[in-house]
Amino acid sequence: MLKALLGMQWAFTDPTARTMHDGLPLRVITHNIRYATNSLFKNERPWSERRPMIMSQLGLTTKALDGINTVDSAGASFICMQEVLHGQLHDILGGLNQLTESELSASSNLPEGPYWSHIGVAREDGKQKGEYSPILYPTKLFTLLHYENTWLSPTPDKPSKGWDAGSERILTTGVFEHKATKQRIAAFNTHLDNAGSVAREKSVAIIIETIERICSEWTTKHDEVSASTGLNFVLAGDFNSFPTQEAYKAVLASDAMVDTHDALPKTARFGDEVTFTGFQPDTDEDKDEIGRIDFIWVGPKSRVGTETAVESTSGTGNGHKDWRVDGYSVLPNVFDGGVFCSDHRCVVADLLLAHS
Repeated sequence: MLKALLGMQWAFTDPTARTMHDGLPLRVITHNIRYATNSLFKNERPWSERRPMIMSQLGLTTKALDGINTVDSAGASFICMQEVLHGQLHDILGGLNQLTESELSASSNLPEGPYWSHIGVAREDGKQKGEYSPILYPTKLFTLLHYENTWLSPTPDKPSKGWDAGSERILTTGVFEHKATKQRIAAFNTHLDNAGSVAREKSVAIIIETIERICSEWTTKHDEVSASTGLNFVLAGDFNSFPTQEAYKAVLASDAMVDTHDALPKTARFGDEVTFTGFQPDTDEDKDEIGRIDFIWVGPKSRVGTETAVESTSGTGNGHKDWRVDGYSVLPNVFDGGVFCSDHRCVVADLLLAHS
């Protein structure tokens, strides 16, 4: 475990090493945290035991990127999660907002602010029933301009299952403005169905359509600054699809975005390839599901540069790029005593968004 933590020190881009003059450093975190349940798998621990590990990991990955105790933040971050029940979201927001246990237990309302807030609803009723796929954002750094939920089904405007899906599935969408730089970013978070291959592929089509619509609307109607460049966006989530399968291939076929994993050579990435381990990774349990299924994408694809440079957005030539992928990490999910914080590993992408 010590070796892993030491590795994480260099794996993450140091947010204090770059200034806003270089562009906006943005860290995107995605993690399927495993819903809280009393029906535990072998080696699975209850949420009360897993929660401190999740919170300590979030504390590390968002440090100096949350607007807390900094005069001028060195960057910003988004936290995208999957399988989050209402009580878990309550706990996580409370922890990020530095509430005491007594303050947290005093109210069942979600503790929004003063440092972190969220967008997203529970997928079964559009309120609090079932799993959320929330996007958490630092309120001192970002202003929320627009937010919507889209069900991944033929009836995307209401809670519903699609095609051969075993569960309701949802896409959470937000458009944010960075307060210091006035840069606008669209963020999308989702969790595709584990049972239905048709549902996964058709869900990707809905996601791509939503991204195109949001970026078009917020470029032409609202954002004069980016009217000539297009709105930049990130997409994160648990796709329940290996890179060789339908959902991943459908995203690639759209030619709309770049997998941050593939934007860097293997030597520049930290951690394992596998993002879903299950709770018994050294056994035959879940062996057919173990692999890389959690992704962070960045787009538009035409505006994603290499790891070597981000060119000024003042240019309009063929070489003009807005995004640079600076880091990609898959964090350990097993702690001392063999305790798993989740059956998924957390994925972290460090990006740099050039100034307008």
